Amino acid sequence: MKVNYYNYLVLLLLFPVLMFSCRDNIRDQDKKPVTIDEETLISTNKYIIQKEVERIGNYVERRGWEMDTTKSGLWYKIIEKGTGPDAVKGKIATIEYEISLLDGTICYSSEHSGLKQFAIGSGGVESGLEEGILLLNEGAEAIFILPPYLAYGIPGDQKKIPPNSSLVYNLKLIKIEER
Repeated sequence: MKVNYYNYLVLLLLFPVLMFSCRDNIRDQDKKPVTIDEETLISTNKYIIQKEVERIGNYVERRGWEMDTTKSGLWYKIIEKGTGPDAVKGKIATIEYEISLLDGTICYSSEHSGLKQFAIGSGGVESGLEEGILLLNEGAEAIFILPPYLAYGIPGDQKKIPPNSSLVYNLKLIKIEER
């Protein structure tokens, strides 16, 4: 049997060319952005929100609380109605508070950080907190549960609140005053 070295030589020369060309194609594929259609994003977000609603519902059930929810998804329970003026946009709210995670970890409290004061409707606080404050009047005590999208969202606060966390606010609206 006669060995044809010419065929081996051709294969030997073609092999590196094929290897490098395949490698370049793989690199090109890695550079292409991954695209996800809008319908997939919407359904994924709905699924994530539904799972968090279930998680909050279980938390509330374990504590035996009866809570209401707003259209945006804020859970709230007014423990005591106040006797003072209503909280309205443009006024200054002063609150005594404790913020915790669903696992019970206390993140912030007025006991350690002092009372929180903010202009209602001006931003600067969690959107769920602003929405909840508008349900109260001076002297009221309440519990709010803010899903992540009404709190600090996907990034958390980069300090004590982890990414994508629901928050439990136990608060008392101490004062409502003019700006």
